[in-house]
Amino acid sequence: MEQNCFSLEMAVRDYECDLQGVVNNAVYQNYLEHARHEYLKSINIDFAALAAQGINLVVTRIELDYKTSLTSGDRFVVEVRLERISPVRIGFRQDIYRLPDRKAVIKGLVIGTALNAKGRPQLPEAMKDILDQV
Repeated sequence: MEQNCFSLEMAVRDYECDLQGVVNNAVYQNYLEHARHEYLKSINIDFAALAAQGINLVVTRIELDYKTSLTSGDRFVVEVRLERISPVRIGFRQDIYRLPDRKAVIKGLVIGTALNAKGRPQLPEAMKDILDQV
């Protein structure tokens, strides 16, 4: 795992599976979102505090490549790596690996931005500082 990579372990819950016995495709986005939020908390980016200041972090694009399926009870890890896409867009490279064999489940890129109180893209200074370090 890379040095600037955040990881979060989770497990599949029964209700996340579809009639075929595998995790429903839309559930993977919940896993990715939870890992992104935990990552942001770990680098002191607080969603609630930003929203109170009129700054909203939003997703603008998601690209997912499904490699294999998870099933009920599977343990997995979501890895998150932050990157700058443009002056006002940020990217989260997110991969899901089944444990313990680390078989690739999802390879993804989630692109987003921050919107100021006027609804215009504007990254908060704290986020710019973090992006300058990656």
